Amino acid sequence: MKLLNLFIMMVMLSCASLNAFSQDKKATILTIDGEAVTLEEFDNIFRKNNRDSVITQTALDEYMQLFINFKLKVKEARALGLDTVAKFKTELEGYRAQLARPYLTDTDVLNELMREGYDRLNQEIHASHILIKCDPNASPEDTLKAFNKAMDIRNQILNGSDFAIVAKDRSEDPSAKDNGGDLGYFTAFQMVYPFEDAAYKANTGDITMPVRTRYGYHIIKIIDKRTARGEIHVAHIMIKEKKEEGGAANAEAKATEIYQKLLAGEKFDDLSAKFSDDGSSAKKGGELPWFGTNKMVIEFEDASFALKNDGDISAPFKTSYGWHIVKRLGYKPVASYQEMEKEIKGKVSKDQRAEKTKASFVAKLKKQYNFSYNQDVANLLAAKADTNVFYGTMKLKKKELKMVLCTVDGKSYKVSDFQKSISSRLRVKTKQTPAEYVLEETKMFAENSLLKYEDSKLEGKYDAFRLLMNEYREGILLFELTDQKVWTKAVKDTTGLQAYYNTNKANYMWPERAEVAIYSCANAEIANKVRMLLAEGADNVKIANEINKDTQLNLQVEEGLFAKEDKDILAQVAWKAGISENINYNNQVVIVLVKNVVASTPKKLNESKGLVTSDYQTYLEEQWIKELRAKYKFTINQDVLHSIK
Repeated sequence: MKLLNLFIMMVMLSCASLNAFSQDKKATILTIDGEAVTLEEFDNIFRKNNRDSVITQTALDEYMQLFINFKLKVKEARALGLDTVAKFKTELEGYRAQLARPYLTDTDVLNELMREGYDRLNQEIHASHILIKCDPNASPEDTLKAFNKAMDIRNQILNGSDFAIVAKDRSEDPSAKDNGGDLGYFTAFQMVYPFEDAAYKANTGDITMPVRTRYGYHIIKIIDKRTARGEIHVAHIMIKEKKEEGGAANAEAKATEIYQKLLAGEKFDDLSAKFSDDGSSAKKGGELPWFGTNKMVIEFEDASFALKNDGDISAPFKTSYGWHIVKRLGYKPVASYQEMEKEIKGKVSKDQRAEKTKASFVAKLKKQYNFSYNQDVANLLAAKADTNVFYGTMKLKKKELKMVLCTVDGKSYKVSDFQKSISSRLRVKTKQTPAEYVLEETKMFAENSLLKYEDSKLEGKYDAFRLLMNEYREGILLFELTDQKVWTKAVKDTTGLQAYYNTNKANYMWPERAEVAIYSCANAEIANKVRMLLAEGADNVKIANEINKDTQLNLQVEEGLFAKEDKDILAQVAWKAGISENINYNNQVVIVLVKNVVASTPKKLNESKGLVTSDYQTYLEEQWIKELRAKYKFTINQDVLHSIK
């Protein structure tokens, strides 16, 4: 029993030791030329790229080899000093600013704005507006002038003038001349936030007070509010109006004929493939991506959303693109908040709503870091400012430069720091007075100093941010050096590319191809007429004009040099010069004229350059990795690696 208890105790201690070992984030998992890489770094990247995979020892070993290649490239980039060049530093600073943004915001206010945005996405507003332009930095006098002009226009409308007529006459939005200020329906995140906010807070029929945005003052008329349409999925057949005489009438007639065939029971997919002039969607039966309000021209949106059931088909209708017939494939209402949360968060963070979260966050930081702002010093600077401040210079005495403008967590920021911050700017264009400009800039400098102080602490406060910054830092280095060694080199090294092609040209072959003309006929009678015209030596233009003189649906002609796999119909044709038998295909009768068969030959370099270049890049990278693995010594700590499993 004593031996058994001792054995159990040893097993427990061993498991506890292994567990502690596996949880040691700072344990060394890899060493490259004496430089240690931690378990934390490898595990972080491994799990990001293997989220849904079962972690096995084999998977860890295989991924470690990829990780070594990555780290070797980064080490080489550092050895070459790429992390010291200005371009690298600037790019990394830009990424850091983006990555730090979520950490420099008030999450409570952010969540409120996200919920507000989602609630508004469930409603759509039809509105018109009149714009009076006003620069964001306009002087108080010019701002008041623009506001008064907007108020005068509002009073004119309230006294009975027609909004659309006034918009055409007085709005400074150029599009108002054509649309009378009508914006159609919109929803959240489709307008600048102050405009959206005013529109959603107003009632149907209201003429709002002037709303200030970065464009100027808007007077908004709320025409209608409706429940959001959601998103719809449709297929369409589009017939373009050709420019020649009679093109418009022919397009309408062709659309009408196709519609009659649909009513008679022919398949939408087949007719789209045969006749639609939207080549990208015709191959997929006319299918288009899902869309919602304000994504398509209004006529197309209205016709699509008017279809009540999946499978319903619209009558032909016209837009600026031509004639359309639409079939409803699916519909979904606005998604749930949980489904849209990530998307909404991104939108809130990128528009003017973000200013609210920033202001709230700054207020919290001021308390946390005992922030103080010396208004007397700011007033002194404003009093001494002249137009030279717009060029980044101020005439200040030494004792004035030493004055403290603000403090953050006991750290003083002096007037000299402020002077330095504005001296690096080019000529500032503003309608503010020098004093107004300085008062605004000193406050901004103080708040930015507070935010920069918090920013400097992010790596120490948040492990996720620290690891992500390291990923970006190494990713930029990897991209820069790989571009030099592989991607750009493969493009610029024409001699090396030609040599690689010469060695491997057997990998870039044209398949056997044929020069053909494919005649897709409505029926056997039309096919026989085509045969007669071909026998008479008529060209394809004459044949099409003759056969389609009564209807555009009798014959479609396609010519080209194709391999068998390029066109399904060619698999049913004898691969030799001559005219095929009638082939029943896709509810049509098809004739294929094979004019000439071209044997399989190597593609020229210019005919396969994209693929050859890609393969050459792969070759260059493989050779580069071999060199790096020979140059640098590395060892893997297998115990630490396999502890992840």
